[in-house]
Amino acid sequence: GRWRRGYSSAGAAEYLHRSIVPTMHYQKSLPRLPVPKLEDTIKRYLNAQKPLLNADQFRKTEELAQRFEKGIGKELHEQLVAQDNQNKHTSYITGPWFDMYLKAREPVVLNFNAFMSFNPDPKPEYNNQLIRATNMTVSALRFMKTFRAGYLEPEVFHLNPEKSDTEIFKKIIRFVPSSLSWFGAYMVNAYPLDMSQYFRLFNSTRLPKLNRDELYTDEKAKHLLVLRNGNFYIFDVIDRDGNMLKPSEIQAHLKYILSDNSPAPAFPLGYLSSENRDTWALLRKDLLDSGNEEALQKVDSAVFCLSLDDFPIKDFVHLSHTMLHGDGANRWYDKSFNLIITQDGTAGINFEHSWGDGVAVLRFQNEIFKDSTKGPAVSPESQPASVDSSRAVQKLDFKLNDALKAGITKAKQKFDASVEALSLNMIQFSEGGKDLLKQKKVSPDGVAQLAFQMAFLRQYNQTVATYESCSTAAFKHGRTETIRPASVHTKKCSEAFVREPSKHSTEELQKLIEECSKYHGRLTKEAAMGQGFDRHLFSLRYLALSKGIALPDFYQDQAYVRLNHNIISTSTLLSPAVQLGGFGPVVPDGFGVGYQVHDDWIGCNVSSYPTRNGEEFLQCIYKSLEDIFNVLKGKKISS
Repeated sequence: GRWRRGYSSAGAAEYLHRSIVPTMHYQKSLPRLPVPKLEDTIKRYLNAQKPLLNADQFRKTEELAQRFEKGIGKELHEQLVAQDNQNKHTSYITGPWFDMYLKAREPVVLNFNAFMSFNPDPKPEYNNQLIRATNMTVSALRFMKTFRAGYLEPEVFHLNPEKSDTEIFKKIIRFVPSSLSWFGAYMVNAYPLDMSQYFRLFNSTRLPKLNRDELYTDEKAKHLLVLRNGNFYIFDVIDRDGNMLKPSEIQAHLKYILSDNSPAPAFPLGYLSSENRDTWALLRKDLLDSGNEEALQKVDSAVFCLSLDDFPIKDFVHLSHTMLHGDGANRWYDKSFNLIITQDGTAGINFEHSWGDGVAVLRFQNEIFKDSTKGPAVSPESQPASVDSSRAVQKLDFKLNDALKAGITKAKQKFDASVEALSLNMIQFSEGGKDLLKQKKVSPDGVAQLAFQMAFLRQYNQTVATYESCSTAAFKHGRTETIRPASVHTKKCSEAFVREPSKHSTEELQKLIEECSKYHGRLTKEAAMGQGFDRHLFSLRYLALSKGIALPDFYQDQAYVRLNHNIISTSTLLSPAVQLGGFGPVVPDGFGVGYQVHDDWIGCNVSSYPTRNGEEFLQCIYKSLEDIFNVLKGKKISS
């Protein structure tokens, strides 16, 4: 009913929904992220090394690993477990992982920030820049208010939705005390997920500091930051009583900003957020000392950053470039996220990665897509309120001395050069997807990952370090774990397909695919249960360094270094709200692979720098998928 949405005097819904189960109901009772057994970690590590090394190299790495396991590794592991037992409110990876992100000095853009672009509104006339910006802003504010009021449905992963995703279950579980609620959900095969990152979606930013950045949140701030043409605007979107501004007023203010014909600034401040973090930290000090404290405070504390671009989107490649980096003048890459809306109403999110992972951002995107398309606050016929926007909207003015002007000019040159070097390419494979793969009883994700291995072997004749991220949000303060998709199984299978397809019968090739699929399924399950090896080894290394112990030989092994130089970095997500997502390569000679396995097609987009050819890699992926699908259908493949 209408009343459940909590209409305010303004007449607009203030909340997305009112969950019967409080948002944070499960948070207290979430299970803790396990520290794996050291022997399991070493075994898994060696399994991941095997396909990357020849016999001699492997023997050396195996010996270093065994020495580590019996010696310094054992001591570090015991210290880690003891430390973890003393910090039951969190997870062993939280501190090291925040540090890893915040101590990194590379620019956040291209190196860490990722993007996800929204599907268009199903009603074409709603994909107008002003209408969509208004509707999405209203939905984002509703999300914020719903979350802060504790009305947002808790995030739960349902293995058996007909039993657990029901009103009756929710009505029972809300009376189970928080300290026990997880067990109640677990009994019906539902896994509540950690929501500790969500509060950083709003009023948050990453502040550049020398050596280590800081995350900053100011939940009292009530204004929105809008960027257009490199200019910064702010206006309040929440009033003194915590109510949302009327949608028609938000529409009026955005219309005012879109029709403002102020010239683009000669020295656009946005470029500074694309700089090396130490460089930016020094320039920021200079900004503060030059009388920009109040303006910067407004930028940092804003509810979020809405970036309005003055051009339409030409195609998917242009879309990816726009959402991944865009024009450095019209973004503030440090904000927890930028909601980007182009002239033709195409929308996407670019998010800073230290504060949170894809699952939190995806939930936010799903909710605001659903709300803004199913219950839009304004329609193409809506008239903006007759308010004086020139008084309500403030254009921020920055005082720049010569050093700052030079700093911005240099930042722009570096930004333009990085973007110039980046290639983005994509394909859609339309000969099948999840449905066919499930029917053939193989793992859809396993097949996609096998295709990447096969493609790289075809293109470069080698097997290299590969990374797939997996959420560990089923645990308190979980982040991610790495799945290592390159295995002896994928290597053997890829070699059979690429080097000698005619030597094998179709049945033999099918068997090889099934083996890969089974093994990949096992790795995925282990990672999701916190039983990978990457975060554990990372934490032991972090502990050694923080205690001032000399870095153990195990970590100085070239093979260890190479395994962590992830040439193929991959990530997948599927959602009705998102049409594609992507990120830059994590190493200069790498590929960043964003992919989705849909019911009857597979989408894949690849980022790369000049040392690698992304277009050719995609052609090899296409050929690999074609071969795998043909073999599964019982057909012969052509070399």
